[in-house]
Amino acid sequence: MKLEVCMEQSETELMLKGYGLTTAEFYYHMPDYIHVLNTFIWQEYDLAPDHPKLFDFIDFWQREIDGPLHSVRFTHRKMIAPGEWRNMVGEFRVN
Repeated sequence: MKLEVCMEQSETELMLKGYGLTTAEFYYHMPDYIHVLNTFIWQEYDLAPDHPKLFDFIDFWQREIDGPLHSVRFTHRKMIAPGEWRNMVGEFRVN
C-alpha cells in the first residue's frame, strides 16, 4: 500500500481523506534494567484498519531502539465521519 501523505497537508485535509488519529502506548524494557518496564506515547494520523504508519514505526523501533518492546496498545478515532461532513449547496435567508 502506497501512502499519499505529504508533510504539507493539514490535519483537516488528512481527515477528509479518511485518516484518523491513532494513539499508541508502547511498553518496553529498559536496556540496562531488563526487568523495568517503561512507556512511550506515540500519535499520528493513520489509516484504519491497516495502520501503515503505526506498523512502520514499530518496525523502526525494533530495528533502531535498544529497548525491546513488551507490548503495544493503541486506539484509532476518526474525527470526521462520513455523515458529519457534507457539501451544502443551498442558502436560507431569514428576514
